Amino acid sequence: MEWVDRNSGRIPIMFWSTDVEKIALNQSINLSRHSQTFHHVAIMPDCHPGYGMPIGGVIACENTIIPYAVGVDIGCGIVAAQTDIPADNMSNSDIRRIIDRAGKRIPTGEGNSHRTAQSWDQFERLPSWFDKRGKDLAEKSLGTLGGGNHFLEIQAGDDGWVWLMIHSGSRNPGYRIAGHHHEKAMKFCINNRKELPSKDLSYLTVNSADGKDYIREMEFAMDFASENRRRLMVSFKDIFTEVKGKVGFSEEVNIHHNYAALEKHFGRKVWVHRKGATSARKGQKGIIPGSMGTFSYIVEGLGNPDSFNSCSHGAGRVMGRREASRKLSVSDCDISMKGIVFEGWKRYRGYGRKKHGSPSLDLSEAPAAYKDIEDVMKAQRDLVTPVVRLKPLGVVKG
Repeated sequence: MEWVDRNSGRIPIMFWSTDVEKIALNQSINLSRHSQTFHHVAIMPDCHPGYGMPIGGVIACENTIIPYAVGVDIGCGIVAAQTDIPADNMSNSDIRRIIDRAGKRIPTGEGNSHRTAQSWDQFERLPSWFDKRGKDLAEKSLGTLGGGNHFLEIQAGDDGWVWLMIHSGSRNPGYRIAGHHHEKAMKFCINNRKELPSKDLSYLTVNSADGKDYIREMEFAMDFASENRRRLMVSFKDIFTEVKGKVGFSEEVNIHHNYAALEKHFGRKVWVHRKGATSARKGQKGIIPGSMGTFSYIVEGLGNPDSFNSCSHGAGRVMGRREASRKLSVSDCDISMKGIVFEGWKRYRGYGRKKHGSPSLDLSEAPAAYKDIEDVMKAQRDLVTPVVRLKPLGVVKG
């Protein structure tokens, strides 16, 4: 874990060498110079660029909240469940059947959802400003995986058991809420002539009507994301049980890594913004996934005050999505996935832009696009203790 001094912008430990790290460094320094940042900026070892604030960053504010310091996928997170199936009792054919069924039965990828609206007693909390399409997408997206780096995974734990893990968030509702309130934050800062190191770090006061609206709607998106992961896990467990027969599920962890919460740190009540970071209070169980071809970890927090009781949310990117698809070798990416059941590399869609010379396959989620998870874990030995190391057996990517 690294930090940026509130006044000087000093980076005491980490060597920032790659282009991705240099961008994240500049964003971290901007945060340290922000008028609303409390005490210091904590940078997790999976840090890489985001909107305004790097992903893998943690800050605290006393009376304000910064929508883009929470993130655009509000409440995104991980759920993991331990089974009573021994890890050495999973055949390759079992894994293939589970992965194939999950890929077909669970809506995955951007723009894919259920055909009909889902029932949930919390839909009455949908923001009143949502248009018909926004409400329709929210009601059809509950229990769906999404795209990008979201995944379903079967894993073999070094505790001897098979685990199931899912990464997903608040889908379209969280994205809409983030954008809506960022626009309000920009207007507030412009109208009140607030000096900002970046417009992406525009903020709202927590006691204002707009600030209260954002907090309420952020918390709805967090609940939506948590329920989304719960439903995904129910479906994943059902499919797993269909293939393996009677299965018992014991320990389950369901955590957010894009959110803000009112907590006490350094003697003050502050709004801790964790963007691509998870809570790691002393004794708290957490999840740190690697890439789709590397180990993941169940961890226990150490409650480090310098990290605002936080840790990384994953391995962290070393390449942007287009860059990875352009630079990485398909054969090398295939080798990195040897022995892991997955659907293969999808066709490159250019993320909304069709350009001459675009790569044919999307390699943006290949292991080489990410930092070495073992290096990330070593860099946060003062934040968490590893409890279970999980080896990927089969993966469905969004």
